[in-house]
Amino acid sequence: MTKQIESISVFDMLKIGVGPSSSHTLGPWRAARRFIKKLKKDGLFEKVQTVDVDLYGSLSLTGIGHATDVAVIMGLTGADPQTCSIEDIPTDVENIKLFKRLNFDGDRMIDFDPESQIIFHKDFLPFHPNGITFRASAGSKNIEETFYSIGGGFVVQEERKRAEKKMHQFQCLARPVEKATDLLQYALNEQKSISQIVLENELFLRSEEEVNKRMYQIWDVMLDSMYVGCHTEGTLPGGLNVRRRAFDTHKKLIKDATYSDKYEWIKAIRSTEVRFREILKWVSCFALAVNEVNASLGRVVTAPTNGSAGVIPAVMMYYMVIENHDANFDDVKRFMLVAGEIGSLFKKGATISAAMGGCQAEIGVSSAMAAAGLTELMGGSPEEVLMAAEIAMEHHLGLTCDPIGGLVQIPCIERNAMGAIKAINACEMALDADAANAKVPLDKVIETMWQTAQDMNTKYKETSEGGLAVNVAMSDC
Repeated sequence: MTKQIESISVFDMLKIGVGPSSSHTLGPWRAARRFIKKLKKDGLFEKVQTVDVDLYGSLSLTGIGHATDVAVIMGLTGADPQTCSIEDIPTDVENIKLFKRLNFDGDRMIDFDPESQIIFHKDFLPFHPNGITFRASAGSKNIEETFYSIGGGFVVQEERKRAEKKMHQFQCLARPVEKATDLLQYALNEQKSISQIVLENELFLRSEEEVNKRMYQIWDVMLDSMYVGCHTEGTLPGGLNVRRRAFDTHKKLIKDATYSDKYEWIKAIRSTEVRFREILKWVSCFALAVNEVNASLGRVVTAPTNGSAGVIPAVMMYYMVIENHDANFDDVKRFMLVAGEIGSLFKKGATISAAMGGCQAEIGVSSAMAAAGLTELMGGSPEEVLMAAEIAMEHHLGLTCDPIGGLVQIPCIERNAMGAIKAINACEMALDADAANAKVPLDKVIETMWQTAQDMNTKYKETSEGGLAVNVAMSDC
């Protein structure tokens, strides 16, 4: 029997989307678009008269704070989260709520009242904590489809069992990888870097021109989210009255440097005098900036989720402005290839959904991804790359997800800064260690993370029913 293995592209792990949550915003948005696609495939789209949406479990408990209802509405309009106008979302949603009419997939108007036709159910569906059911009436026919947002913007239906995931045949990829040991073996046997092995797999899925194009788009959005976050002041939406901090921190750090755009901005930062304290502040500033944009329903890159979107760009930016002033797109590409592959290992062996595993599945995974990417750029061996990922995750094990008010703000935004700093530290420790004789293999940490996720109390898994979410009231903030 031919062995099968799940094929996850780097571009599955790094996706452009709209904040504040990949599982609670981007996932439901994509689910709505998939529902429309299915209606069209079955020849039912033109007959649809009404659409109702049921949100279950974690999607319901923290849905308002995560803008799940907004995401569903936008998905039903057919808007593309990668390209739609961020500025127009509030107005578009408000008009739909006011006039109770929706331009279904941008094609035809139907009656739609979000207040009564998007229903929040606190009970959980058996398959996954993030369940969403779409119901449509099309003449005499009633259609019902249930989707699950399983983290990082990934959307599946129940027939895709955990042990029976959508897979490609083993020989589909040049170097099929299921575990970290597979990845390491290819690298050692062929005397190649981790990024080279990953790139060979990507080239089985798309041309190198397409790889470069998409990689550039990803980095451009990451850089843009840092730039926008550092240059936007005010208070984040949602009621917690969280003041944007990246703006003030950036203003103190950049001093009198002048620049005209985000690319000139990089040069300006490189020209500033940087000591150890400033390095910490710059890295934190980059991470905070991205997640403040995310919390404002801005455009970010899921890396591997929206809630952890700031870690990877902050660490990449650290390399560009602190470690290597000659860093270029090739460095970005290598970093993202390695980071994406490490993320896919966690998705295959554990989870990247906070609703399944707590914040260790988001910040922990993103920190491991960033640590691995940075280690390769710093000249680390394949063993050191994997060790860095292991160290970063090891010190995030058990991290809970307990957002106050169901908003991706407290403690989520600060956790990105902490995850970025830990990634850099993990890289340095791996580079100084005997990685070839590591005591704790990355695969064992991934296995441990999944066991920890299963043991974790549900109230600490993105429900806002435990931890800070109950001990700190919205009114206290």
